[in-house]
Amino acid sequence: MTGIPDDIRPSAPASGGPESQQGVHVFADGCYEPGSGHGGWSFVAYRDAVEIASGFGGAEDSSNNSMELTAVLRAAMWINSQTAGEAAIIWSDSIYAVKGCNSRRHIWKNNGWKKSSPNGNGRRRTIDNADLWKAVDLQLSQNALVTIAWCKGHSGIVGNERADALADQGRLSIAGG
Repeated sequence: MTGIPDDIRPSAPASGGPESQQGVHVFADGCYEPGSGHGGWSFVAYRDAVEIASGFGGAEDSSNNSMELTAVLRAAMWINSQTAGEAAIIWSDSIYAVKGCNSRRHIWKNNGWKKSSPNGNGRRRTIDNADLWKAVDLQLSQNALVTIAWCKGHSGIVGNERADALADQGRLSIAGG
């Protein structure tokens, strides 16, 4: 898998899919339609390869990244309320969400949710989706047993395909979507 940074490589093979593994696996996905400005988010939870929960919703005046991040947030919230103290993996096909959760969020938090740049001026700029990142950080900080992992989108992984369809359903739930 060339071109995928080591910190977001999937830890499960694409064949069979992560949802066929033991334990709690939650797939999170977001979508966005530029023409309407409407977006959708979803999560689908599996325990020992059996779907046990799902959720989805939509938002006006959104963006693709905000919907991907909202999906991870909602997945983490579900994990913290339903499987607290249990190891779980949140799978996302968004490099933005996965890399942000696994490495950048800690840097941003230490910088007061500001960007840093080589010339130092970047620390004055708030990161995109700062409120969502703060909420994600709060949820992920509550359970050290939650792992965020990347999975390839639109590649036949059942959990990812189901989450994709639900995110689109969430987008369409917005009036006029």
